[in-house]
Amino acid sequence: MLHSLWNVVLYKPFVNMLAFLVSIIPGGDVGIAIIILTILVKILLYPFSQHSLESQAKMNLLAPELEKIKKGGANKEEQARLTFELYKQHKTSPFSGCLVALVQIPIILALYYVFIKGLNFDNDVLYSFVHVPQNIDTIFFGINISHKSFILAFLAGVSQYLQAYFMPKPKTSTTPGSFQESFAKSLNMQMKYIFPVFIFFILYSDFLGVSLSGAVALYWITSNTFTIGQQIYAKKKRDKLVATLGLQN
Repeated sequence: MLHSLWNVVLYKPFVNMLAFLVSIIPGGDVGIAIIILTILVKILLYPFSQHSLESQAKMNLLAPELEKIKKGGANKEEQARLTFELYKQHKTSPFSGCLVALVQIPIILALYYVFIKGLNFDNDVLYSFVHVPQNIDTIFFGINISHKSFILAFLAGVSQYLQAYFMPKPKTSTTPGSFQESFAKSLNMQMKYIFPVFIFFILYSDFLGVSLSGAVALYWITSNTFTIGQQIYAKKKRDKLVATLGLQN
């Protein structure tokens, strides 16, 4: 049941979109088709992802105020009331970003799965009005994206590092040397340095016996690049929020 729903609602539409793009792009350039498809999906998800980034930025700005409430000496009920009023005043919630992110996950996974499966353009998958592309060119700037690529895997790792670099940084309102501060620093270090290396590793090595094509790496690069642009834009809006909310940056 779930597998059929996955195929009908998510997997097949993306495969057909990719087939259509390959068929209309001169020379059947798969690399360009992947970039266009990834950007189209990111644009579709833009309102959700942007709301998530803005909610995260707002929560980071409110962190010092939340810490003041916590250390104010009030009982649990009073702390909850003050916290709720603070969220209401600034029209945000700690759960809004998470709920919005949940909407994106199935769509992103489906698109990722399309590239893992490869160019499966057969009549069982394509709609009746979408034809198998006559020309399929998997050479993108001299790289065969139907096979794993060191260059694309490396660029995917770099783009992942840049995404972590531009990610909104949480306010360090905890006690210096505390477990919370150490955990936050450790998590930030892993996202910034270890995760990009892990991305390169799974995209270039035969991780768990699975060899991922350069198409997956190209999708990852395009997706990260788009997200980096979003993060830069969200930071500019965050700077405006600092003045609007009357909080310290």
